[in-house]
Amino acid sequence: MRKILIASVGRSDYGIYRQIMDRIDASPELEYSLLVSGAHLTEVGRTIDEIRSDGRPIAVEIPLSETSADQASMTKATGQVIVALADYFSRCRPDILMVLGDRFEMFAVAAAAVPFNIPIAHIHGGELSFGAIDDVFRHAITKMAHLHFAATEDYARRIIRMGEEPWRVTVSGAPALDNVRLASLPSRKELEERFGLSLAVKPLLVTFHPVTRQPSEVEEQIAALLSALGRFDVPVVFTAPNADAGGAVIRRHIGEFVSVHRDSYLIENFGALNYLAMLREAVAVVGNSSSGLIEAPSFKVPTVNIGDRQKGRTRAANVIDVPAEPEEIFRGVQTALSEPFRRSLKNMINPYGDGHAAERIVNVLERVELDERLIAKGFYDEPSIT
Repeated sequence: MRKILIASVGRSDYGIYRQIMDRIDASPELEYSLLVSGAHLTEVGRTIDEIRSDGRPIAVEIPLSETSADQASMTKATGQVIVALADYFSRCRPDILMVLGDRFEMFAVAAAAVPFNIPIAHIHGGELSFGAIDDVFRHAITKMAHLHFAATEDYARRIIRMGEEPWRVTVSGAPALDNVRLASLPSRKELEERFGLSLAVKPLLVTFHPVTRQPSEVEEQIAALLSALGRFDVPVVFTAPNADAGGAVIRRHIGEFVSVHRDSYLIENFGALNYLAMLREAVAVVGNSSSGLIEAPSFKVPTVNIGDRQKGRTRAANVIDVPAEPEEIFRGVQTALSEPFRRSLKNMINPYGDGHAAERIVNVLERVELDERLIAKGFYDEPSIT
């Protein structure tokens, strides 16, 4: 059987992989195991416990030092991943390595595989997020990867414009939407009991990550968000920030907000299916997470997208873009809560796909020839337009 090593470095990508892993399990041609690193192995959230409780096979764990303090810690962690995988790939060589997105840990995983000529399959290439250094890592992974699974036609065309041969590129759609279509999501009551929430009134679901191209502004940005939120008499459910530099500052401010505001909560880790159920229950999404652009449209939920972190991504009609300023955020949330805006989303189509990404991805993994043509990448020059 063809062995697929799937790299997972945090709660977000693990949830996206869920239906892909299930479909590989059902394939007579493929088997998979997980390379687990990054935030999965930190004490906060401890999301590797979710992987273990799901019974997913783990091939290798790579613990990292703390990365939310400053930029140097992220660089050091990148090196730790590469060194650890030099040893692992010397012993165990998968047939295909699967990576996703734009995290610095994912970049390190892909870079470690290059000297071993391991075919790399990349999900969510071709996208833009100008406000984050992740933008650089995503495009670097594209140039290291041998197979590309793009969420939209526009993103696929961008991958080809980067010189990737068209036969390597598949428009799969966003795999997270497969969970929306297929997964059995917990009920409102189950969410309340599991996380100690009160959801009788629909809450704002808030996720705010560091904007890594603007490290000096993190304190000002989170203060602006919390200032705006404090003006609404609506429950607020925060999810924890990611492990980038500045995350500790955001976490501290959110903790202070929750300690003095009734009907506000900080949940370290919902898990993929619980988070989707929270999207279903939310009155609006607020912050700068990609989930507000990719998953939220499937639930017809408004998204107030703050600042530059998601700048450049395709948007559905649910997205209200605002700068990281208190008054602008306040007005954006007002719009999201208004009935006319909410009614306008009734017939909205999610531009990120139809919920059949996993079958398209696994079909390619089963059929692609693992030969010299796959490994020895050429550079595709698009025909000139005259």
